[in-house]
Amino acid sequence: MMNMQESTAVTIARAHINAWSHQDWEKTRELVAPNVHVVATSTQSMLPGGEASGIDNYMERLIKTVQFIEPGSVQVISAIGDERNALVLETLRIGLGPGGTMVTLARASLYLLDESKKIIEERDEFCVLSH
Repeated sequence: MMNMQESTAVTIARAHINAWSHQDWEKTRELVAPNVHVVATSTQSMLPGGEASGIDNYMERLIKTVQFIEPGSVQVISAIGDERNALVLETLRIGLGPGGTMVTLARASLYLLDESKKIIEERDEFCVLSH
């Protein structure tokens, strides 16, 4: 069986998660295609969904969100993929709601790379695990 953990898409997805979680915005931008498209959803009404297209919109949304994440709390649980696709499961601590109550959030992210090995599609599913 092929070791999917070492695939190109998984390596890039992990580098991307590491960059934004450490607020390295230059590296984050470098890994994303100019015409990136992202969709975020959840089955929990407390979590807002959304969609963004283009690197500037993508970066703006990401920077606004990351300010609520507890530094150092992002942990990759598992990752699988091939040369163009990666699926990553991670947890993080984030402040939600009017009081910014810290919760543990699970995030499943599906990434698609373009021909230049940049993230062109990202699909995120979120779920609060604890309050």
